[in-house]
Amino acid sequence: IILDVREQYEFDEGHIPGAILIPYTEIENRAEKELPDKDAVILVYCRSGRRSMMAAGQMLEKGYIPVNLDGGILAWKEAGR
Repeated sequence: IILDVREQYEFDEGHIPGAILIPYTEIENRAEKELPDKDAVILVYCRSGRRSMMAAGQMLEKGYIPVNLDGGILAWKEAGR
């Protein structure tokens, strides 16, 4: 699962193909409903990595297996994706 934790307008400007959007500020309320499989590995990203790191921490506390994309979508784009 690829999870974008940026805001809607950022997601609309471009995102990793196949990503789902749950803004960082909504993880607490939406994660368990929209991501019911806590055994799935979830790649979490934002713009540069700060919000995704915090979101991954919240998800870890809820029992998920989050992996933070260091450098966020900026690093993804820089790698030529």
